[in-house]
Amino acid sequence: MSSLPSNMVPVFSSTIRRKEMDAVLSCLVDEKVGPGEMNAKLVSAVKDFFGVAGGVAFRSPEIALSYALKSLGVEKTSKIMISALAPGWQYSAVREMGFVPLVLDVDESSGLVSADAVQKGIQSGGSVLILHETMGILPDSDEMERILDFGIFVIEDISQAVGAGIFKDGLGGDDSVADGIRDDDVQEESSIRRAGTFGVFAILGLEENDCVTGGGGAVLLAPSRRDWLVLKKISESASRTEILGDLNSALAFVQLKEFSRNEAARKSIFSFYKKAFPSSSKNRLLSHGQGVERSVWSFPVVLAGNFPDAEQYAKRKDVSIAHAYSDSVIARILREESELDESGAPSDVNLELLSNMLIRSKSLYLRTALFPLYPRMNSETVSKITKIMATLP
Repeated sequence: MSSLPSNMVPVFSSTIRRKEMDAVLSCLVDEKVGPGEMNAKLVSAVKDFFGVAGGVAFRSPEIALSYALKSLGVEKTSKIMISALAPGWQYSAVREMGFVPLVLDVDESSGLVSADAVQKGIQSGGSVLILHETMGILPDSDEMERILDFGIFVIEDISQAVGAGIFKDGLGGDDSVADGIRDDDVQEESSIRRAGTFGVFAILGLEENDCVTGGGGAVLLAPSRRDWLVLKKISESASRTEILGDLNSALAFVQLKEFSRNEAARKSIFSFYKKAFPSSSKNRLLSHGQGVERSVWSFPVVLAGNFPDAEQYAKRKDVSIAHAYSDSVIARILREESELDESGAPSDVNLELLSNMLIRSKSLYLRTALFPLYPRMNSETVSKITKIMATLP
């Protein structure tokens, strides 16, 4: 990957302060880099933060998913429903584990799979849903209730949605509260249900650009004690090569402890962007339902024009933008389709038919851009980016 010119504002920038570095260096000094004390501390912190019964920190989201499916006793060849805009690893991992990925199209306004799409997936044989809460957005209360009432296994992917939630009274989260972003001192925790507590299990990715990073890895959360006891028993047979090492655990532990501070900074910038975004613009923002408090992962803009024009325009002003779904399931399907067209090789999946069924996902994949948003951005940079968004071609 080529590096950016030094004056370019990157789309992502890991917020790693001295605390995080000190925690990692302590592991090196103590010569404790494999799974051990810091792994246990991370899991304990995750339990407290999300209010779940238990969890296991693994070396990758794929390994976490495999243990979730083992714990649920899902039979091989079962159909696993995934969003077309979920991270591409889900599509690859489901196939490699011997299951059948059932890719669902999304709602174009939010980028989420709808309850109607899930219902159609169930009618096509889907028995498990991996609910990717893209861009920090959750389904609203009614949609989530419908999804949970279908009686299927739901595994949340909360990697981009740490801190997001649904208000139990169905109120709040509207545009009068910074587009679903409320200050911590305004909300009562008893009135909101957080991401990570809706499914049977939840995957908290710790990859480079996730809400909480450990430089790699994932924690598999079990909200209920019953499911935790099953996961605990099955994970006892995990090899050390599957369990997250202390170096990554140390970084993720401090990142989680600093999450509220970092999220407050992200929310402030998000609100500034949102208020400055021109209402007359042909471009638009992803939306969410009433009663949803979103978290801030980045700042996605759905372009009315084409991405290359917007990219060149921003680049001339020393700002990078990126395809929001560059490594999504739909992106991998389209790449595979293109490669097969060139090679003429047979496939066990009708990729052309599949991509033609994912019209809304394909549209968002082609037109959604991420603009820089991270805690350590200064006011001058924030102001520059708002001006670019206001004058996009």
